[in-house]
Amino acid sequence: MKTIETCISPDLLDLHELANKTVIVVDIFRASSTMVTALSNGVNSIVPVKDLDQCKSYKKSGWLIAGERNGKQADGFDLGNSPLAYLDQAFAGQNVAMTTTNGTRAISLAREQASEVLIGSFLNLQATVDYLQTSTNDVLVLCAGWKGKFNLEDSLYAGALSLLLGWDHDCDATLGMEALYQQVGGDLQGFLQKASHAKRLQNHDLDKDIDFCLELNQFNSVVYLSEEGLKNKNN
Repeated sequence: MKTIETCISPDLLDLHELANKTVIVVDIFRASSTMVTALSNGVNSIVPVKDLDQCKSYKKSGWLIAGERNGKQADGFDLGNSPLAYLDQAFAGQNVAMTTTNGTRAISLAREQASEVLIGSFLNLQATVDYLQTSTNDVLVLCAGWKGKFNLEDSLYAGALSLLLGWDHDCDATLGMEALYQQVGGDLQGFLQKASHAKRLQNHDLDKDIDFCLELNQFNSVVYLSEEGLKNKNN
């Protein structure tokens, strides 16, 4: 049987084997949720970039540039890191270069060794499960966390994904997050109100972003990393 394991922080990624695995990068608040929303609303591709200056350089080629640091939109960027900005096909057909505090760093680490990189969120949870069931790869969920630290929302996604897949695992992180999701999954918004990153976003009046990022199965999208950037397999 295929297996699933969880890396709770990019700083621990060197403890895991990535070869021949599908790595699912998840940054619920908010990068992976924003990427899934954008590509589900007609954005053509997203190039994840680690550095602010490098991201800005895409502007010269006519790309939209999205930049976020510490929860706020970076100076000189068209967009920040809100999924709500992309709703209603707001930027359909556009290409976006994006850099964020945690999510784009995690993607850059995963792409170096993984057989395949997907972007996970609660918004496209079931679509991702359905795709993984057709794959032959084992899965590693890479939680973006917060500046190398553990956070609840990303790890709870791993628990939800594992429960739906029903695969084997010998990973205590996955086991623990399965148990926690079974306990609190019926009220993610209520449980995560006290989470550290939720509080950071609340301080920037981003409560609507938080609520949206915790909605289940809004999009039938499987977001993957290609040579050209992030794309939606279901387009």
